[in-house]
Amino acid sequence: DPTHQVTIYRYLNPRAAVWPEADYIVSNPPFIGTKKVLEMLGCKYVEVLRETYSSLPATIDYVMYWWEKCALLVKSKEVYAFGLITTNSIRQIENRKIIQGHTNSNNLMNLFFAIADHPWVDQGANVRIAMTGLKQGKAEGRAGIIINESKNNNPDENEDDLQIEWKIGKIYDDLKVGIDTTKVIKLSANYGLCSQGCKLVQRRRRKGEDWEQGFLLRAGTAKKYGFGIRTDNIIRPYITGDDITGLFRNSFVIDFHGLTREEAATTHSEAYQRILEQVKPFRDQNNMPRRRDYWWLFGAPAERMRESVQKLSQYIVTSEVAKHRVFVFTDSQTLADGSTFIFAFDDPYFLGVLSSQIHVSWSLTAGGTLEDRPRYNNSVCFDPFPFPDPTDTQKQTIRELGERLDSHRKRVQATHPEVTITGMYNLLEKLRKGEPLNDKDKAFNQKALVSTLKQIHDELDRAVFAAYGWEPTLTDEQILENLVTLNAQRAEEERNGLIRWLRPDYQSPGETYVQPTLEGITTETETAIIPAEQQPFPKTLKEQLSAIRDLFRTQSGEWTAAQVTAHFKGANRKQKVILDCLESLEDLGILLSHAENGVQYWYLPT
Repeated sequence: DPTHQVTIYRYLNPRAAVWPEADYIVSNPPFIGTKKVLEMLGCKYVEVLRETYSSLPATIDYVMYWWEKCALLVKSKEVYAFGLITTNSIRQIENRKIIQGHTNSNNLMNLFFAIADHPWVDQGANVRIAMTGLKQGKAEGRAGIIINESKNNNPDENEDDLQIEWKIGKIYDDLKVGIDTTKVIKLSANYGLCSQGCKLVQRRRRKGEDWEQGFLLRAGTAKKYGFGIRTDNIIRPYITGDDITGLFRNSFVIDFHGLTREEAATTHSEAYQRILEQVKPFRDQNNMPRRRDYWWLFGAPAERMRESVQKLSQYIVTSEVAKHRVFVFTDSQTLADGSTFIFAFDDPYFLGVLSSQIHVSWSLTAGGTLEDRPRYNNSVCFDPFPFPDPTDTQKQTIRELGERLDSHRKRVQATHPEVTITGMYNLLEKLRKGEPLNDKDKAFNQKALVSTLKQIHDELDRAVFAAYGWEPTLTDEQILENLVTLNAQRAEEERNGLIRWLRPDYQSPGETYVQPTLEGITTETETAIIPAEQQPFPKTLKEQLSAIRDLFRTQSGEWTAAQVTAHFKGANRKQKVILDCLESLEDLGILLSHAENGVQYWYLPT
């Protein structure tokens, strides 16, 4: 077809461009994300680009080649500083590695300016961009966060009205000032329990085209193909990110996972022919041999996901990209799409913790963004996240609230299928901010029962704060500080052999898990003498450790956990927290301890 012919270029002697000499660089490189680079620049150009810059990951955005080149010029002192306007996905994991390589402690360079997310217009389209500046030397930077943006009503001006909050300090590679969440450590306790869903890899749907094609089926077609009758599990329910946040499509998928081409053709000949006709022609053009040769299988079958949920009755799923971070249960027979992340838990306790303010705040800070929507990533949002160590009573409370949360939303949507999760949480956001509701909001609230949803979330947040032993009045920044400190403590525990497996039967079968004993908190033989002037117990974990350390430095002798607790105002509810602090200080070598008649005593080393 002459209308679909494209020009194919040959690149002779491809090499890195030599830039003219300059003192400063200010640039606006092309906004091309890693997923569109092949489509927009062509396979051959991308191939020689990656060969020329072979030291860089193949999965970075196009603008990061400019960023790397500018940073190398600053490092070699050929350029004093640079400032670039880039895609706001610069904060995503692969792109962030380029920044890390130049701003770590071994390099005398620092980010002196950053805005992580800013509105922009690219070829007439509204997009989101980031601004970064890097220079020689070590100094504090200036990072801006847009806290309000509104359209300018003046027809003579194109700019929006933006309100920017500026923070001064060390700018980390996530382009933020404050708590550094980029240096946390992945915990073995979380390993293998969060993964991305399946990626079908078939022809993209054109605008206005029906989504039912290739592997994807509507409910009626799935029934014709034997869903509900056949026992081979080839036709399965399918859930996407849009199904979670928007209107549920009730879609199904043809899944020949684990079958050879011959087995697929004989097991379900009708489904096989559909894939042969609708998927194979597209896959024949794929550059990856596995996807081209195994065209009847998903492009990314999500082996880890399948294995982790195999013995569960249900599992948790969230949309990779969403305005609101929401977690829901889905049946284990349902396959999750690559636009989601799954969590291999069937216990509502884990849905409760994931849905809490503590984890949502963490994920919004640690994860990246796509345009203006937060993006979840298992390697930074889940793998390093330290779960609480609750009592059985606390765990049961969170479990019941997690079940209530999931059931409430499902009940509302079953009664009113037009109600979406996004709609519910848009209104929940208004209620939390105390904004006035108009008549439309009030009517929606009565239908979607969002006030009840808020009540469940409020109770859940209080329960999860209690499980951590933290005050529910902590700010988001204090939450992050506590989590970073707790992550370091858990990582130290794991180095010493204590791993708090989240699903020990799956992650470490055969290993006996011993819950750390709580010696020294409540025994008949120890007496806690309340001092004349009790000190207030700090809110953040870092301050708590410092306060207990300073107590030992100013007061001689040996102390039990109960005696330390008695020194602080209102700390009776914090006995577990104080014991954790004492054990952490011991792990760090600041304190020593010994047991006598079943009571644990801590003291400063001489």
